[in-house]
Amino acid sequence: MNPKDGGQTSDTMRIAILSRGPNLYSTRRLREACEARGHEAKVLNTLSFAIEVEGGSPSLYYKSKKLRPYDAVIPRIGASVTFFGTATVRQFEQMGVFCLNPSHAISVSRDKLRALQVLSRHRVGIPKTLFVRNTAEILPGIERLGGAPVVVKLLEGTQGIGVILADSTKIAEAIIETLSGPAKMSVLLQQFVKESRGRDVRAFVVGNRVVAAMRRVAAGDEFRSNIHRGGNAETVELDEEYTRVAVHAAQIIGLRVAGVDMLEGKDGPIIMEVNSSPGLEGIEGATGIDVAGEIVKLIEDEVLFPEVDLRQRLTLQSGYGAIEVPITEQSELCNQTIEGSKLRERDIVVLTIQRGSVTIPNPRSDRQILSGDTLLCFGKNITMKSLPPPRRRRPGTKKKTKDGAKKQAG
Repeated sequence: MNPKDGGQTSDTMRIAILSRGPNLYSTRRLREACEARGHEAKVLNTLSFAIEVEGGSPSLYYKSKKLRPYDAVIPRIGASVTFFGTATVRQFEQMGVFCLNPSHAISVSRDKLRALQVLSRHRVGIPKTLFVRNTAEILPGIERLGGAPVVVKLLEGTQGIGVILADSTKIAEAIIETLSGPAKMSVLLQQFVKESRGRDVRAFVVGNRVVAAMRRVAAGDEFRSNIHRGGNAETVELDEEYTRVAVHAAQIIGLRVAGVDMLEGKDGPIIMEVNSSPGLEGIEGATGIDVAGEIVKLIEDEVLFPEVDLRQRLTLQSGYGAIEVPITEQSELCNQTIEGSKLRERDIVVLTIQRGSVTIPNPRSDRQILSGDTLLCFGKNITMKSLPPPRRRRPGTKKKTKDGAKKQAG
């Protein structure tokens, strides 16, 4: 197959696009991009599958017929069918078919609270968020967020649906009590970023890079900037920090393709959502970039060079493993070269150096190790135990008392 863009030849693949809307812009563009690069693409209705679970032989039926083999799957799972849709993607995974976005990552991205919890452990900006079930916690929670106005969000809303700006504490309390009362809807309270009112940035991540980005501006007095709600979009050139945060967020959630929505806060990017099925119409229209084509190129690369579970493979040898080592000013390795660190003599190999948004693979022996770097090392477990900095005691924890007990809240 000769790609029309003059790129490297690759084998023809059979690609399934899971979508309930074959005529939707995104679905149509993905099919066209697959065919333009010489692949066979089929749009399959997510709800028309039957999942057959059998020991040693997982299989799928489509419209009562056993599904033919596919090389890759592009999941376009709607929010209303997340449970069945992710189960179908998971079955493809069990059958050994490459899935552009993994089932577990789709599930995480769909649960706003879970996604924020996962992101909160990493060096990315997120809005201060509160999740409560006891109404007595609402008022003190709003105070901890800095007071009204606050944003009230349904846990599983899309396209701006279920997102409400509460201008006062009483309004916020009334909204939450209404939604979480008889309706039994789970809601989040979020800090309102005033400087970004009515505008945000969407970065479209494909693999390990941002292939396109746009700024969305709300219409009139609307504070939600979604294009589906009448917002306008314009192309934007992201700086290094916004690009780093977008790619990092997608990788944290586990998505190969993602739409990362960020607010432009006074201290830098603030992640609002990591979307596992981002629409193509707005981003392609605003930027003129063939985003669908970039997605298909990624599939070609991933199917040709399948992902390897590095930690699992490296730990097959007893006594050896992989470890990430953050470098601080106090580290024995700080300001040393790879050769000068004597790591190789201790049977430890530095595979990569993560420096800010840059990954340095297979670093040379004269490469200097700097404070702030993170080393990915492979070697003897017993030797590598001495490399990471000592763990700091978590704020608020108490030293053990004489009888060994600890005092903790709750």
